[in-house]
Amino acid sequence: MSEDGLQRIHAKDSTCWGCGPSNKEGLQLNSIVKGEEVVAEWQPQPYHQAFPGILNGGIIGTLLDCHCNWTAAWHLMERRWSDHPPCTVTAEYTIKLLKPTPTDRPVQLRAWVVDATNRRASIAGELSVDGEVTATCEGVFVAVKPGHPAYHRW
Repeated sequence: MSEDGLQRIHAKDSTCWGCGPSNKEGLQLNSIVKGEEVVAEWQPQPYHQAFPGILNGGIIGTLLDCHCNWTAAWHLMERRWSDHPPCTVTAEYTIKLLKPTPTDRPVQLRAWVVDATNRRASIAGELSVDGEVTATCEGVFVAVKPGHPAYHRW
């Protein structure tokens, strides 16, 4: 996926290790809106392994956390009829590692809104390889206000 995603459009100077476009050492996830879902494709590297050929669970958690957070930010932006997303942070999330995720080919992420108010969104997401889901995520993400340490920091 070469088109610009939410991070590159709305947070091009972000240094987030998981999704910040300006963090050259990070994962640089690129989340793209496709209808009612947000999708991404990401290629693991050998240094992302837990053991040979298998993606580290912490990397999986980071990918799903960032991807679901951006899904929440996008949804809240749309809900508010705004031209920029609110600053959102993770309130809680749960990752289920269903089976080993190989590192020799791209992983696909997709996320969607389960429930939302004007300030928070419950998001579900999944990570898959070749159409086989290897991990899932459920999370709650909230828009923060001025004074919060994360406010407009990404």
